[in-house]
Amino acid sequence: MKNNIKRYRADKKFSIANTPTEDFAGLPASKAEREQWVLDHSPEMDELQNRFYASGKHKMLILLQGMDTSGKDGTVRHVFHAVDPLGIRVQGFKAPSAEELSHDYLWRIHKAMPSTGEIAIFNRSHYEDVLVTYVRGWIDDAELQRRLRQINDFERMLTENGTILLKFFLHISKDEQKERLQKRLDNAKKHWKFNMSDLEDRKMWDPFQKQYQTVIRATSGDNAPWYIVPADSKSGRNVIVMQIILEHLRALNLDYPHVDTTGWPTEVE
Repeated sequence: MKNNIKRYRADKKFSIANTPTEDFAGLPASKAEREQWVLDHSPEMDELQNRFYASGKHKMLILLQGMDTSGKDGTVRHVFHAVDPLGIRVQGFKAPSAEELSHDYLWRIHKAMPSTGEIAIFNRSHYEDVLVTYVRGWIDDAELQRRLRQINDFERMLTENGTILLKFFLHISKDEQKERLQKRLDNAKKHWKFNMSDLEDRKMWDPFQKQYQTVIRATSGDNAPWYIVPADSKSGRNVIVMQIILEHLRALNLDYPHVDTTGWPTEVE
């Protein structure tokens, strides 16, 4: 498979309306082949993550953002299904607690950062504080600009201190979201996933899309790039996200740490 991951990177001219929610260019042709690609590359993901953890030289933070039903949980489940959980941590962010509200909005985010050798995956993130808050009118334009500047400063600090930061926007269409929400209503096993607030957010689809574009344009850079992942196809989404993470892990060229075995026994009695 030949697929240039740079094609998914957002720049300052990113247009959400002109970015496809389904795109199989450079990917395996069929759903079955895409699913098999993920299975075939899972052992490599496991090995690279094991070296990442053992070497203890880096930290990686993966942010998953997207409209409701865009597949944040599914991405984690499929891309990391074969990885040793010892060095992986998934952190979800919902409405802030009373304690969290008594601090600045980045307080709960900063204390959840990955430690050395760890890969942390955020299901939603500090970007909710410039998305939901603005669309619902809880912050004004001046506060939005302050927060965007603060987020850029915060992420620059993280990357300058050794955190590899990968930000994924899982881009789905309004029609695809409708279909996925309907499946949650129709299937009793998926009722637990349904929330009435999802319908409220759906009514504000256009303002959310506009704000995602604004936020991504303002915060995508070389140190903390945004990747726009066509997510109407779950199998395509998984291949793209996995490929991007694999390429960043490969680029580290990590190996297991050298251990001085002088004086060790040749056999265990």
